[in-house]
Amino acid sequence: MESQNQHPPQPQEPSKLGTTFSRTCFNGLNTLSGVGILSIPFALSEGGWLSLILLFLLALLCWYTGLLLQRCMDANLHIKTYPDIGHVAFGQKGRITISIFMYLELYFVAVEFLILEGDNLNKLFPNMGFNMAGIKVGGRQCFVLLTAVVILPTTWLKNLGLLAYVSAGGVLASAVLVACVFWVGAVDGVGFHEGGVLLNMRGLPTCISLYLFCYCGHAVFPTLCNSMKDRSQFSKVLLVCFITSTITYGSMAVLGYLMFGQHLKSQITLNLPIRKISSRIAIYITIINPLTKYAIVITPIAAAIEEARPIRNSRVISILVRTLIVISTVIVALMVPFFSYVMAFIGSFTGVTVSVLLPCLLYLKINVAARRFGLELVTIIGILVIGSLVGVVGTYTSVKEIVNRILD
Repeated sequence: MESQNQHPPQPQEPSKLGTTFSRTCFNGLNTLSGVGILSIPFALSEGGWLSLILLFLLALLCWYTGLLLQRCMDANLHIKTYPDIGHVAFGQKGRITISIFMYLELYFVAVEFLILEGDNLNKLFPNMGFNMAGIKVGGRQCFVLLTAVVILPTTWLKNLGLLAYVSAGGVLASAVLVACVFWVGAVDGVGFHEGGVLLNMRGLPTCISLYLFCYCGHAVFPTLCNSMKDRSQFSKVLLVCFITSTITYGSMAVLGYLMFGQHLKSQITLNLPIRKISSRIAIYITIINPLTKYAIVITPIAAAIEEARPIRNSRVISILVRTLIVISTVIVALMVPFFSYVMAFIGSFTGVTVSVLLPCLLYLKINVAARRFGLELVTIIGILVIGSLVGVVGTYTSVKEIVNRILD
């Protein structure tokens, strides 16, 4: 650190191997283009029209914390992943802490995938259900179980190259989804007649948590940065990704709110008229995406467990671990089938921690100069205060809503 303070870092030479600028932009957009687009209209209905300002501010905030992660990587060329940054800043405890929050985030996203499948398949086939040992299993629960059976074999695969290639269609899927929703409103007779409310203070905690979920890609950013031919271009990649994704999210939010207003459900697809072809296309896209991404999401969790010395390189144990992970996500999805509030919990708990608080703390620890009083330090402290407030209030609100709905 002393040598780096005495001699300014030299510009990095672009490496011969690695991904191009455009490919990294695509990968970054694929990271940010997730299931959050389904609940962004509901988030707007919870906060009102003025909450769109918060969407743009949160995008700006998360873009800045992404830049802080890049600066942490520039300070030490041995850093390759997010946990590596934690290790450089706080030692092994830092690595473990970051890994725990990353795996928790991935786990709950896997749960979200199952809830999403159950909701949308139940929308397509509303009269599904069966009795098992005298217990009636409803349509939504039935489809969660069927989805788990379908995706279970994919989780046993060690080489996910094909699935990764298929899941790269997430960016295109998001664009098609927005186009389908627009078509339903403009052509299929739904229209854009709902006025909505200007501001709903009671719904702001849920609204902000859902907005924040949409920008929780920081766990992947260091890996994307390290994969580039020229790492110095990553700041431009972040700018392109955040601008593009914000336009996509903002468009979907406005379209959905104008179409359905305060009647919006947790996922925009659940509001679409099922008899229209465009609605069915939107729902099919929504269903297919999680099927291709579920295995990729839980693989890092399984790999971390499998790296334990007693069970390393055991194929049978590997299959057992992955099967137990799938079973546990099914249980959680059946017990807490509330898509928007689970998403709000992810955004306010793991999302705030991984994407807002930790980048600031890691940067201040690694960069000594950043601790000197000035505009940068004031900005970072402000982000820490705002992030802590959003995390506490959002987590409390989402957990309270989940508990209330379970008791009801």
